[in-house]
Amino acid sequence: MGDSSDSVSVDMETISVAGKEHLVKTGRGYVSVAVFGDQDKPALITYPDLALNYMSCFQGVFYCPEAFSLLLHNFCIYHICPPGHELGAAVMSLDDPVLSVDDLADQIVEVLDYFRLGKVMCMGVTAGAYILTLFAIKYTQRVMGLVLVSPLCKSPSWTEWLCNKVMTNLLYFCGMCTLVKELLLLRYFSKEVRGSVEVPESDVVQACRRLLGERQSPNVLRLLEAINERPDITQGLRKLKCRSLIFVGESSPFHSEALHMTSKLDRRFSALVEVQACGSMVTEEQPDAMLIPLEYFLMGFGFYRPSQCNVSPRSPLSPTSISPELFSPESMGLKLKPIKTRFSEEV
Repeated sequence: MGDSSDSVSVDMETISVAGKEHLVKTGRGYVSVAVFGDQDKPALITYPDLALNYMSCFQGVFYCPEAFSLLLHNFCIYHICPPGHELGAAVMSLDDPVLSVDDLADQIVEVLDYFRLGKVMCMGVTAGAYILTLFAIKYTQRVMGLVLVSPLCKSPSWTEWLCNKVMTNLLYFCGMCTLVKELLLLRYFSKEVRGSVEVPESDVVQACRRLLGERQSPNVLRLLEAINERPDITQGLRKLKCRSLIFVGESSPFHSEALHMTSKLDRRFSALVEVQACGSMVTEEQPDAMLIPLEYFLMGFGFYRPSQCNVSPRSPLSPTSISPELFSPESMGLKLKPIKTRFSEEV
């Protein structure tokens, strides 16, 4: 990155990034888990949105050098794939159980037990955020904190229900056809990156379109049906004992749902970050927008950026940008009180 004042250098040799795929047998079928990093470190588990896996949902944020150094230095990453969504997945057998969202949440605790994990940090996107929130409500003692991107907590609106039904029928009769891909891309991304007649779609949308073409339609159909039958978990949000950080793109179809969810969480332990000109998948469309809120959030748990990295001047963990007052409880912001941050690419 040359000598840019906004650059960050990461010594890749000092961080273990070799991932290993595990196929974990649970009481509700097999789950694929990709593990990255030192398993002696605290665990961060991820769960992607509908029709995605960790490569298509979290690659942007984990390939951002600053976020990479922050997360891989502090955590071992466990990327959990929904059944049948892993790389190279075969078509699920008719004998495989049809799972509800409760079943998917219960699978997570079996994954944690398999790896002998205690409390974990969670990061999920939209449908994955719903499943991790449900998991946190059911197993409060297993969750350290929640990082939720464009999350869901209510039952589907009529608009979402109808759209999902259209996709269900298309997947059943036509497979992962062009129209299904377009509906999913509308779910994930803002119009700014989806392009138009005059402006070509961005590289991230093109890559996601290719990856969607690799999904097995019957497997996506199963998850879609589970998500479309999800119950409202709003009342359970008050049971959460962990801190929560919510990101949502202002162009996300689920923007109002994220605002609703924030209003129902304990305001002492939750925060909302709205990202301008961004769709639901902030992790891919604007991953840089997540860095500073994530750093403040993780500071509340005692996590920090590795000292061997040249920290960007934008970083709140840069020694030159931390004043003693920031360490007072009242000034921790994301740690103790809700805030609303508008992030735009011009900032």
